[in-house]
Amino acid sequence: MTAITFIGFGEAGGIFAAALAQENAVTVWDKKLNGPEREAMMAKAAQAGVRAAGSLAQALEGASLIFSTVTAGEAAGVAAEAAPLLTAEQYFLDLNSVAPQTKRQAAGYFKPGAYVDVAVMAPVPPAGLNTPLLTGGPQAQAVTSLLTSLGFNVRYGAELVGSVSAIKMCRSVMIKGLEALTTECLFAAREYGVEEEVLASLHASFPSLGWNAMFPGYLISRVAEHGIRRSEEMEEVVKTLRDAGGEGLMSQATAAAQRQLPERMAACGVTYAQLEPFDWQMLAQKVRK
Repeated sequence: MTAITFIGFGEAGGIFAAALAQENAVTVWDKKLNGPEREAMMAKAAQAGVRAAGSLAQALEGASLIFSTVTAGEAAGVAAEAAPLLTAEQYFLDLNSVAPQTKRQAAGYFKPGAYVDVAVMAPVPPAGLNTPLLTGGPQAQAVTSLLTSLGFNVRYGAELVGSVSAIKMCRSVMIKGLEALTTECLFAAREYGVEEEVLASLHASFPSLGWNAMFPGYLISRVAEHGIRRSEEMEEVVKTLRDAGGEGLMSQATAAAQRQLPERMAACGVTYAQLEPFDWQMLAQKVRK
């Protein structure tokens, strides 16, 4: 049995923590435990079979593996706060979707070998522990073996911190961009009453993607449910592109577009839970200006 801590008990952290808790001692810490959502978070922890800590310091005590699964905007701050609290033989696994330079900055807070860069290469639901991961850093190979023994679908990526996150960030240019473009395209097409024709045309051009099935709804659902978080990630993508000498113009627009839909939903009093089972046409109607 391995002692494991998750900092951040949202979607990814919650799924991983619950899966690992079946055979390991898992503790979670989330800032929401100190806020108005505490009761809901405690209930979630009980259902997942994990222990909710009273503080970050308490959560880190005795843990061999510490997973950081917060938002992109909180990643560096959490690393800075956790680093001085770690003892020897503890690993800090940074699973957050941030720029390579942000990962390198975070690694600088830790003693050599404690920090491991982890790139999550696909949505955690529904795959859970089967979600593909890449590890990077001086101790990444050793940690890869540990994660494999716990049931993760993980492979070693690189010795240099930031390299596997560069893969993740460059991939996000396309994936998050496609989500935003699909939302913009189909909401406008529905307003004009031509969504069926547009989808048929897209399917004719790219039949393998499934434009005539669940694919467009899935893409829009990711924006509706996680657009704020994905917007923060895209801001890190822009940093990644600028560090590589680019401008990140398309990714800047994607960041704005990802944020726009959930903000419109909030303004209209629409929550994602109200939309399940998800129907993008119904959502378009609810947030119609």
